Amino acid sequence: MTREYVYQQMNRIFRNVFDDESIELHDETNAEDIEDWDSLEQINLIVAIENEFEMMFDMVEVAELANVGEMVDLILKKDSNE
Repeated sequence: MTREYVYQQMNRIFRNVFDDESIELHDETNAEDIEDWDSLEQINLIVAIENEFEMMFDMVEVAELANVGEMVDLILKKDSNE
């Protein structure tokens, strides 16, 4: 799995969850950059990401993430460990 592939899928997930086709994710993108990204949408995002990439995250991992780039890194790390 490549970083580019993860970003393609993540962009699709974010656009679906937030119903906003204009979203374009970058490493630095965080909850302050997307208007409706609150705690409820955070849960929806995590579930959608887990389903897409067929992996599970624990709450400690998720709580430590500062931005989308760190989430992509975590996905790639988990993928390489399987």
